[in-house]
Amino acid sequence: MTVNERIQQLRLLMEQYGIDVYYVPNEDDHLSMEYTADYFKCKSYLTGFSGEAGCAVITKDFAGLWTDGRFFTQAENELAGTCVTLMRMFQEGVPNALDFAVDAVPEGGVLGFDGSVVSASQAKNLENKLKAKNASIRSDKDLPGMIWGNDRPEMPQGKLFVLAKKYTGEDVAERVARVREVMKKNGADVMVLTALEDPCWLLNIRGNDIGCTPVAYAFAMISSRSVRYYIDKEKLTPAVEKHFEKFGITVRPYTGLSGDLKRLHNKKIWADLRCLNTVLFASIAEDNEILNKPLPIEKFRAVKNSTEIRNIRNAHRKDGAAMVRFLRYVKENVGKGDMTEVSAQNVLYGYRAEGADYIEPSFPTISAYQANGAMMHYCATEESHAALKPEGFLLVDSGGTYKDGTTDITRTIALGPLTDEEKRLYTLVLKGHMALAHAHFLYGTTGNNLDILARQPLWAIDIDYQCGTGHGVGHVLGVHEGPHSIGWGMRRTPVALEAGMIVTDEPGVYMPYKLGIRIENELLVTKGTKNFYGQFLHFEDITYCPYESEALDLSLLSDEELKWYNDYQANVCEVLTPYLEGEDLEFLKKATQAVTR
Repeated sequence: MTVNERIQQLRLLMEQYGIDVYYVPNEDDHLSMEYTADYFKCKSYLTGFSGEAGCAVITKDFAGLWTDGRFFTQAENELAGTCVTLMRMFQEGVPNALDFAVDAVPEGGVLGFDGSVVSASQAKNLENKLKAKNASIRSDKDLPGMIWGNDRPEMPQGKLFVLAKKYTGEDVAERVARVREVMKKNGADVMVLTALEDPCWLLNIRGNDIGCTPVAYAFAMISSRSVRYYIDKEKLTPAVEKHFEKFGITVRPYTGLSGDLKRLHNKKIWADLRCLNTVLFASIAEDNEILNKPLPIEKFRAVKNSTEIRNIRNAHRKDGAAMVRFLRYVKENVGKGDMTEVSAQNVLYGYRAEGADYIEPSFPTISAYQANGAMMHYCATEESHAALKPEGFLLVDSGGTYKDGTTDITRTIALGPLTDEEKRLYTLVLKGHMALAHAHFLYGTTGNNLDILARQPLWAIDIDYQCGTGHGVGHVLGVHEGPHSIGWGMRRTPVALEAGMIVTDEPGVYMPYKLGIRIENELLVTKGTKNFYGQFLHFEDITYCPYESEALDLSLLSDEELKWYNDYQANVCEVLTPYLEGEDLEFLKKATQAVTR
């Protein structure tokens, strides 16, 4: 069926089940907000928009797709010719998707959605808003799934593997003890783990259920006496079973959590209702007390221990060496034969895969030439890609997952001659990137406070980028991790940066149908001076890869910025020299030579 035919089928089902407005989020049963298994991609199936963010709202006479600024150009292209209207999130005059949905429900009407992919907190909020209209929700029908039918992908069955203590720095018993200590302080009898990353962190295991994200579709529940892990047993290996036996982990069926929740009575249950789906929430008896606040594991994951930090640095050294080899390959071979966005990214995949303890890419590589770079999450395919020429910019946003760490790096690569405008914009992006990396700040500072450092050079010429400046990065988990981030506005609750957190630094310029420029490194928050004023913090740059000296407009750099640039380049050369040899090493030395006016 075409997109328009799917929308029409949905409307017929809405009429059949007495639903006036239907909401289709991007999430899975665990409320993952970005990367999910193909089974859960109902929003993409229904609308034709393949981006990994956003939602859809369907009424009897309107179909809308909400997504953020990273995907505007992509969505314009993918929705062209369909009945689906692009709703540009966070833009003036564009309502919030759920506010729109509530407003669209008639007096006494019904708002429908699949309760397994909508959080309990969101459902409660919707119920409260609909009361004013004497309207209700219906959460028991997965209408897109009915339309998808037998063509819907199966739930993934990837095998688990153990991540050894030499990588994590703590064994399962130590991590469980940390969680139980916080539970005791909060008077919680039971904690329910629904976010995909949390059971992986707690039990020192990783999975293969989502491409480029080493997690498994599983839940967990902790009490003072037991740890239950809910997963399809087909995913277990003998090594994993032995690991669970060693630490006394009880394995239960993936679908068993609902039944176990029903059997709880007169308990204080710690569950973050933002991450507990509506169906599971309905399983909890009313005689229980819900402690509704973020689980401590989110913070534990974000603040890396010394072992994790040491391993993450090592992962970045291997990754930097792969990137240098890639830069050399692209620069020396572009224009000498058929080179495309796809063939280039495949070379990079190959270089990374040669690294010790490599697992997989940390996300699908964005290899975007010239105008395609304006689409922040562009994906080149064999069917649709651009040929590379010895001119202009190739934007490559990529990363690797190794057993010792997760990397995320963007370089905008000069393939040949650049225009004065391209050099000017590249240098302004670099100025903001370096200003953020060199920030010193007091404890209590959030990413909202620091964001302007990265944007100011671009704001000064009335240019902005419609996305955040930085996100947390997991340790052999999701490449996008909270609770901290760097961005302006109040779209997320600001979280203070702490020593041990990792955050990306990635300002950019995106001119639709013209060009895209982004420079991204990972930064480690470290402690500085502690004095009368408090604890000062600063960043350590843990990404090692040269910038583009041929893309600089030196007239725009201050003496201090030029020193920052040369110091970074010299450090990259020193760190990566032991990992490269021959012509790759010579390329590195040349690429990191000091720049003078």
